[in-house]
Amino acid sequence: MMWKWLGALLLFPVQMVYLVVKAAVCLLLPPKLRDLSRENVLVTGGGRGIGRHLAREFARRGARKIILWGRTEKCLKETTEEIRMMGTECHYFICDVGNREEVYQQAKAVPFVTSFSLQVGDITILVNNAAVVHGKSLMDSDDDALLKSQHINTLGQFWVREALVMLELQNGHIVCLNSVLALSAIPGAIDYCTSKASSFAFMESLTLGLLDCPGVNATTVLPFHTSTEMFQGMRIRFPSLFPPLKPETVARRTVEAVQMNQAFLLLPWTMHVLVILKSILPQAALEEIHKFSGSYTCMNTFKGRT
Repeated sequence: MMWKWLGALLLFPVQMVYLVVKAAVCLLLPPKLRDLSRENVLVTGGGRGIGRHLAREFARRGARKIILWGRTEKCLKETTEEIRMMGTECHYFICDVGNREEVYQQAKAVPFVTSFSLQVGDITILVNNAAVVHGKSLMDSDDDALLKSQHINTLGQFWVREALVMLELQNGHIVCLNSVLALSAIPGAIDYCTSKASSFAFMESLTLGLLDCPGVNATTVLPFHTSTEMFQGMRIRFPSLFPPLKPETVARRTVEAVQMNQAFLLLPWTMHVLVILKSILPQAALEEIHKFSGSYTCMNTFKGRT
C-alpha cells in the first residue's frame, strides 16, 4: 500500500506537466472540429440576442436540427423562419425556463414518449442561454425582480435537466452562456452577478461530475459586455480600449468551443488578466481598478431589457 501511494505521488507531477504541454501544443496546432451534422441543438432564450446568433451559427455549421425555447413568440417565430431559410430544420416552443412547471411540461422525465421528443428528437447539444438583468442596486431591487433573475439565470439550468436524455445515452454536450461578471462583479447589477456566479458554480460542479459520464461534455462561456439590447445603456470609461463584444462573435467562438470540446472560454482573452489580478491584488487595489475603468458606475446609464 505504501509503494502504491508513493508511486501515485511521483506520477502526479509528471501527469500535470504532460497535460500542460499537451494543452500548449493544441493551441499551436489547427484544431480538429467536431462534426455537427448529426446534432439536435436546443437553445434557451433563442429568439433574440446572443441566442438568435447561436441558432444561426449552429445552423451555418451544419447542425441537423435547431430547437428554440423562449418567452416571446414573435421573436421565436422570426428566428425559426430565418433558420429554415438557411436550409436547417427548426422548431420553437414557448417556454420560460424560470418556470419549473413550463419546463417540465416541455421535457418530462420520460422524454421518449412526449410530443416534444417525438417532434424534435433527442437533444444532443443543450445551450443554456436564457438570462435577464434588472440593473438595480440591492436597496432598489424588489423581491419579484430578484427571484426572476435567480429562477431564469440559475435555477432554470436545474429545471432543464429534464431534457437531458444525453446523460442516459452518454452522448452530448451541455453549454452555458455565462458572463465575466460571474468572476468579477460590478455595482448596479447585483441580481445578475449573483445569479451568474451561482450558474458558474453549477457548471464547474457539472463539468467535474461528467468525468463519470463519458461521451457527455460541458462548455462554459464567460464573455465581456456584449452589444445586445439586454445591457443597453451600459457605459464604461474607455470604450475604445474595451469595446463591447459583437453577439455574432460570441456565438461563433461558442460553437467553436463546443466543436473543440473546450471546457471554459473567456472572451476576450484579456479577461484572463482580470482573473489573475483579482487573485493577487488587495481589495483596495481592485476597487481603484473598478473606479479607473468606469465599471464602478457603468450601470448608472443602464436602459436594458428585463
